[in-house]
Amino acid sequence: MNTLQQIMEHNQNFVVSGAYKQFQTDKFPDKKLVIVSCMDTRLTELLPRALNLKNGDAKIIKIAGGVISHPFGSVMRSIMVAVYELGAEEVCLIGHHGCGMASIDPKTTMSRMVDRGIPEDRINMLENAGIDLTQWLHGFACVEEAVSENVKMIRNHPLLPSDVRVHGLVVDPETGKLDIIVDGYQEGN
Repeated sequence: MNTLQQIMEHNQNFVVSGAYKQFQTDKFPDKKLVIVSCMDTRLTELLPRALNLKNGDAKIIKIAGGVISHPFGSVMRSIMVAVYELGAEEVCLIGHHGCGMASIDPKTTMSRMVDRGIPEDRINMLENAGIDLTQWLHGFACVEEAVSENVKMIRNHPLLPSDVRVHGLVVDPETGKLDIIVDGYQEGN
């Protein structure tokens, strides 16, 4: 049985048994909070528990490295929707120690693309069209600096209201311990 079949079999039992009922809530975050964090599998259950969140408390956006790659991309759009349409009043950007984006080598990733069947001329065509794949795939050297820079991008966004607090934290993916990098209450926003 493949992964999709396993998922569908479980889902059928989940629905029929009524197991979904414990997760029912509405679309508005009870804690008026948006969280942007890494997609690291170690954080799937650990991070919400470390933050004392239950289903319905926050909007959670998961991206590679917790790094916002463009100020007008889908992550910022999601933050704006959460603020303007869903009542969010605070944003937490949460990085983590031992993040794979801290050690990613864009050239190696592009080589893996070619190994998986992406023609080299397609990669060259994108780069010739002004798309810097090396920059697009680039990670960061220091998680604390990456968190600070991303908080600054969010906080200084021209469409974010000045009363929205933006915080930056780093979590230990082994223990769930949180360290504050930027306290949005202290930063004057």
